[in-house]
Amino acid sequence: DAFLVNEVRATLERYHKNLTLLKIDDVSNVGSIKLRVRSLVESIGLGLQGEGRSSEEAFETTPVFTKAERRRKLIAPFFTPFLSPLIPSAMKVAGFDVENLPMSDEESCDLGLKYSNNEVCYPATLIVGDVVKAFKSGKYNPDETAVIITQTGGQCRASNYIALIKRALLANGYKNTPVVSFSFGSGIANEPGFDIPWRKLIPVALATMLYSDSIAKLYYATVARECVKGKAAALRDEYLDRAKPIIEANRPKELLPLVAEAALRFNEVCLDKDVPKVGVVGEIFLEFNPFAQKNVTDWLINKNLEVVPPLITDFFTQSFVNLRTKERSYLERKRIPAWLVDVLYRMVSKKITRFNEACSGFRYFMPFDDIREKAERASGLITLNAQFGEGWLISGEMATYAAHGINHVVSLQPFGCIANHIIEKGIEKKIKSMFPSMNILSLDFDSSVSDVNIVNRLLLFIDNIRQEK
Repeated sequence: DAFLVNEVRATLERYHKNLTLLKIDDVSNVGSIKLRVRSLVESIGLGLQGEGRSSEEAFETTPVFTKAERRRKLIAPFFTPFLSPLIPSAMKVAGFDVENLPMSDEESCDLGLKYSNNEVCYPATLIVGDVVKAFKSGKYNPDETAVIITQTGGQCRASNYIALIKRALLANGYKNTPVVSFSFGSGIANEPGFDIPWRKLIPVALATMLYSDSIAKLYYATVARECVKGKAAALRDEYLDRAKPIIEANRPKELLPLVAEAALRFNEVCLDKDVPKVGVVGEIFLEFNPFAQKNVTDWLINKNLEVVPPLITDFFTQSFVNLRTKERSYLERKRIPAWLVDVLYRMVSKKITRFNEACSGFRYFMPFDDIREKAERASGLITLNAQFGEGWLISGEMATYAAHGINHVVSLQPFGCIANHIIEKGIEKKIKSMFPSMNILSLDFDSSVSDVNIVNRLLLFIDNIRQEK
């Protein structure tokens, strides 16, 4: 894999040796392989492989984020238009100064390809490019700034994004810039200065996630029916801005009346009409980030379709199911008593119910589904032990869409994302056998995918929707 190749190459370079990488598949012409092997043999004969030079180059990495580094500004790659604007406010509660970088663009893509392996998944390319672009812009002093990136620590290439970012920083001479891992797990990085007061942060973080997901639900249902173009976007921006001081002041309970007010306001600008619904699933960065997905969701909206958005809340609450599943399958020892997990689950469910009630004033609001019900639906399609990438959640989302009568789904994946290709494309046949009316479009994205290719496939996809009508 690209990450492993990077590390092997870097290790050999420290010992003045080169890496010869042979990629072998089922092609019958082995001439190119023979040529590279001959080149390797000749380079050894000429002493170009470091023979006679035993000195080892020092291992280079970025500095550790110590307590003295807490004064630094933390820059974070842009993730989603709904949650990203609220993240700096939530992190102020934890005592950190976080600033979002702008959304990715073509320059991000070019820089990401230049300073990372061009065979890594597309989100990694964009994130590395965003970070390099930020420092090259001159806006941030690398000696007074740190980079922060979320990490799950699971079986996904995303667990290696930190190594990619560090390599890109070093390649550009930013040797004094720490890279911070924001994770619920442990053992991912040594960061003595990044101590999160979880008891203080979790209540406001949970409310912030639910609030951002609620605004997304209100926005997407309204923008397909808005009485005046632009009204839904204006309300979205207004209520995201109004939430920021509430979150910074650590008053999460005040987000409930605010979202209830938002529901009524969205209701006022929403026309009464039936609109075909399209569910969105896929890899978390692609399904939430407009640039990464080439604005597929906006394209669907412009075709008078209602996008049923993915939810960041589900991505985190699936951990309740994952923990119990691993214990039952003897993949993990029981670390947390079952009664405590159930208490925490009921607390989260109660909070979700309150947001459902607060948003009920919007007549097209689709309530949050129970994550355990999604897991139950997913278990008929795939084992719940499939927890790599987005895991069984993609199956659960598709089955839940079908239960709600939503039979059109777009799946957004990075090209070469092995985990998601298995857990999404691998279950398509079974999905269609269980739900014959299900219309699934799988779209793969990388730095070279053409807009024409994406649009042509989307046009064929919505033709089926028009024929249904």
